[in-house]
Amino acid sequence: MRKLTHDELVSRQQRNKDASKIPFFVVLNNIRSLYNVGSILRTADGVGVEKIWLCGITGIPPDPKISKTALGADKTVPWEYRENVRGLLEELKFIGYQIVLLEQTERSIPYEEFVPRPPVCLVLGNEISGVVEDILPSCDVAVEIEMAGLKNSLNVSVAFGIVAYHIRNCLKVKSFW
Repeated sequence: MRKLTHDELVSRQQRNKDASKIPFFVVLNNIRSLYNVGSILRTADGVGVEKIWLCGITGIPPDPKISKTALGADKTVPWEYRENVRGLLEELKFIGYQIVLLEQTERSIPYEEFVPRPPVCLVLGNEISGVVEDILPSCDVAVEIEMAGLKNSLNVSVAFGIVAYHIRNCLKVKSFW
């Protein structure tokens, strides 16, 4: 066994660039840490997310703090800023996106039990307060990650990675795209 070289990895990525995108949008609403934004962009690139919507107070590229953790994904993942998250979610729902919250609610289900219906849009909220209450009616389902320790949540970029790869793997198995 040997590690692949950087050139081999780049060549593989170029061959699979278009085939790796999945019918998957992400909405970041009021993410305060620019490092989290960058990390989510980098993971979104790895997952094959079609587009990220940056909403509310969420910072936007170009920014050195985003670039530090994005490692170039801020230039490869399509993104758009939209101030009004509720209006955006209503638009996406109207065109057929399943709107999924990554949030602990009275009706949230474990992320492992969630079976996405493409196209899907995953909504992430503020690191401290989560998603804003007024978008709950716009959402189809809420998923959460079980916590075994004393803390009630993970870092938003870590939580995104867990759920995003679950969504990708479900969509790959079902061959929806």
